[in-house]
Amino acid sequence: MERETLAVFDFDGTITQKDTLLEFIKFSKGKWQFYFGFLLFSPLLVAMKLKLYPNWKIKQRLFSYFYKGTSIETFDNWGNEFVSKMDKMLRSKAIDALKFHKENGDKIIIISASIENWIKPWAEKVYIDTILATKIETDEKSVLTGQFLTKNCYGQEKVNRLLAEFPNRKEYTLVVYGDSRGDKELIDFADEGYYNKFE
Repeated sequence: MERETLAVFDFDGTITQKDTLLEFIKFSKGKWQFYFGFLLFSPLLVAMKLKLYPNWKIKQRLFSYFYKGTSIETFDNWGNEFVSKMDKMLRSKAIDALKFHKENGDKIIIISASIENWIKPWAEKVYIDTILATKIETDEKSVLTGQFLTKNCYGQEKVNRLLAEFPNRKEYTLVVYGDSRGDKELIDFADEGYYNKFE
């Protein structure tokens, strides 16, 4: 019996040309709020670049600064509206690869550290099967707490998320596309792994 193929794509930098978190903040909050927020966090951003402060922590703090106290309804509406903006960020070669795997009958999966609330509307539009991305926390009033529900989906955590969803590794062929250090473990875990294939 022929094994099913799982085609796994990173999102930011692989399918898109830009970091969608940054673009989403600009879109939902406006450029002035975006630049003011990043000015406030500039010392931590410098520390992150120097590898003195973890990437996931600055991401969490930025997210909390911009979105804590926002209703999930408002946030989801932004996510749905953001889809049209993402069309300009897509890599055409990545879209061709998605179409190839779809036509081949493969199962397509996006594994990303970005927020699922803006990846999912786009993914549904292009009929992608599974999204494994960062989930956000809401309180009893459906308001964002500013916290994440899941671990930063980076490095080994990408492998962990894949295996949690598809545990029977011997039953499928794994093809992975990524663009950064955060994709290394997943690419190494694959039967076929590709760095920066779509540039």
